[in-house]
Amino acid sequence: MCTGRCSKCIGITLFPLAACAIVSNILLYFPNGQVLQINEITDLVWFFHGILGAGILVILPASMMLGAGGAGCCANRCGMLLSVILSVLGFAGGVYCAAISSLGLIWGPLCNMGDGEYLYPFRNDTLEENYLFNQTTWVICKEPENIILWNTILFSILLAIGVVEAILCFIQVINGLTGFICGTCMRKRKANISGM
Repeated sequence: MCTGRCSKCIGITLFPLAACAIVSNILLYFPNGQVLQINEITDLVWFFHGILGAGILVILPASMMLGAGGAGCCANRCGMLLSVILSVLGFAGGVYCAAISSLGLIWGPLCNMGDGEYLYPFRNDTLEENYLFNQTTWVICKEPENIILWNTILFSILLAIGVVEAILCFIQVINGLTGFICGTCMRKRKANISGM
């Protein structure tokens, strides 16, 4: 397979993933569709891991990959080298999103436990006592309604997106290095050799 075509396929795949990450991160600001005060939103949401990490930092290499994959083959080796550099940036964004999402899942949401004060009731739990494995503890959070389910689903989506994006960007790093070192399209090289 031509390294340029591989770049194009990866780039096309990364765009909807980045869009989903941005939307998921934005939804974390509105638990259960409610508008909350800034101090009532889980602190890890403010790290912009879906908007910046799995969103913008992945859209940049995805755009370059589409350019590198234009017309079936990359126009030159410099384009592939640039796609490698940007893919490392996308890889970092995916890893950043996965790391923050993991912390969001482990630490749990900020919620009102019925006394009007917003706290993190699950931050001191060990992994064995984690709220994710004991759904009976979910009743502790009274407001916002269904905050634990909301955060669990969205942080899980962002974790999965971050991991997939990191894997795809890593594949593109290898693909781009191959295109830079060996040339971008083997078919063209074979045609030139056989024509001599």
